[in-house]
Amino acid sequence: MQSLKFSVAAAVIACAFSVTGEAADCARITALGQTLTHDSAVLFANNALKNTLASQGRIGKGPVRTTCDKGSAMVTCHSSQVACTGGTPKTCLGAWLCF
Repeated sequence: MQSLKFSVAAAVIACAFSVTGEAADCARITALGQTLTHDSAVLFANNALKNTLASQGRIGKGPVRTTCDKGSAMVTCHSSQVACTGGTPKTCLGAWLCF
């Protein structure tokens, strides 16, 4: 009976460590897009986020959140998403081209 209690306790501890280890591999990643028009700034921010995740070998979890601010001449958008490690990092040249 004592070995059964020990086994259950060890299993609970192992599960607790696996959950905390998985949470440590996730982060909120943010990318920026800045152009003259709102639509192109959103497009630039979303593509920059997608390629940033690809270059780091991360997999996005949940929705992408995009916020924009209109300056005097330019529109600046920030796209962010929670992403976890688990993919294979890709080689990227800038925000538009990943291999």
